[in-house]
Amino acid sequence: MKQTLSIVIPAYNEENTIIEILTTLDQVILPNDMAKEIVVVNDCSRDNTLSLIEGFIEKHKDIDIKLFSLTKNQGKGAALHKGFAMATGDFIIVQDADLEYDPNEYRLLLRPMLDGKADVVYGSRFMGGNPHRVLFFWHTIGNKFLTFLSNLFTNLNLTDMETCYKLFRAEILKGINLKEKQFGFEPEVTAKISRIPNIRIYEVGISYYGRTYAEGKKINWKDGVWALWCILKYNLLNYFSKK
Repeated sequence: MKQTLSIVIPAYNEENTIIEILTTLDQVILPNDMAKEIVVVNDCSRDNTLSLIEGFIEKHKDIDIKLFSLTKNQGKGAALHKGFAMATGDFIIVQDADLEYDPNEYRLLLRPMLDGKADVVYGSRFMGGNPHRVLFFWHTIGNKFLTFLSNLFTNLNLTDMETCYKLFRAEILKGINLKEKQFGFEPEVTAKISRIPNIRIYEVGISYYGRTYAEGKKINWKDGVWALWCILKYNLLNYFSKK
């Protein structure tokens, strides 16, 4: 029986890129003749994101796309929770609605999964020889610090905890009780998968085509502070709460 990859896209005010990312996803060829299921959750966008998605779906009825629109803006994490619940595939991957990550590299993340070696695969922007746009020094330092701190508590040796590209076996992800509604999803899910007995986590190098703030980048220093809090909350505080 053909396996399916569910691609979950949280979208908020992405009218400039949403059609291009959906078109790219339609054209991506997956290994082993794998099927694609695209799940888009519109996080109450204030621009034309929703109408553009609806128009794309109307013109491409042959593509397996599911759309849900939240009635109020709740954050990336909340959109992901809804998308994960809607996903029906064997594997689930997170795909931002911008163009910072290349879906043609799904094959790199799927390889250890399809080889039967991995349950979770992270795509790292800080390893491998793929192209990486040169942008913000302090963002890089911040990402590496958050990854270091996360690793300190989880005892993992990840190089990029904050990466968008996280691929899961569906049963693993759906078995996790996720709570963070904003940008705390990354440290929360990392903390929680690290505690699953015998979990097999892999990391592969990917490309990164980062955006500037003028091009629509949304994450800022406040999100970094919240990620720091979430690392402590779902690792250190969770440990003491069980004492």
